[in-house]
Amino acid sequence: MEFDFNPYFDRYKTLSRAADQVFEQVQRQFPEEVTCKLECSDCCHAMFDVSLIEALYLNSQFNRHFSGKNREAIIEKANRADRKAFKVKREAYKQLEQGKTEQQILIEMAGERLRCPLLNDQNRCDLYEHRPITCRFYGVPTDIGGVAHTCGRSGFIKGKTYPTVHLERMQMQLYALSAELVTDMKSEYSKLGEILVPVSMALLTDYNADYLGLTQEKEDSQDGR
Repeated sequence: MEFDFNPYFDRYKTLSRAADQVFEQVQRQFPEEVTCKLECSDCCHAMFDVSLIEALYLNSQFNRHFSGKNREAIIEKANRADRKAFKVKREAYKQLEQGKTEQQILIEMAGERLRCPLLNDQNRCDLYEHRPITCRFYGVPTDIGGVAHTCGRSGFIKGKTYPTVHLERMQMQLYALSAELVTDMKSEYSKLGEILVPVSMALLTDYNADYLGLTQEKEDSQDGR
């Protein structure tokens, strides 16, 4: 029997709705500062990774909504994005070995531009309703590791105090949900829930029994059951 991801996806969607509510609250408070609008794709060029639960959910929605030439086009864009992401991360690792601090490297990586494979020719997201939580917070002030971030196109003024989203808190909830999922799956890979991947890899990966470490499912398949 295949593992049922739906209860975990439902809990992930609850977190996504909570993220939307926070964004909408800040937008209502600061309508002049939150400048997000249709076809503004600045956030769609940011480099970030997604948790296991997000990757599985995004992958499932991609498989559900796309087939044929449309699917092939997105896969090709995902391959290009993944190659660039790999090069950027490889260079970052080299700089870390050479003595640069992790904070310096993160700041530099934040300046990298990487077009999301889900961004279409009309500058809209092909899976907007199912986009990752990081995307949902883009446009309002966020904090990562004690460092504040705002969209360069927003109207938020440096030095002023605004409601700020602490992304690490949300990330911890995603880690916890991913870890619970791995435990309940009885995966042989106990650390699978700690893996972060870019959106491109989430789309390209075949999350089959081998990848997920579902030993029992593999044994049942081999036994012909």
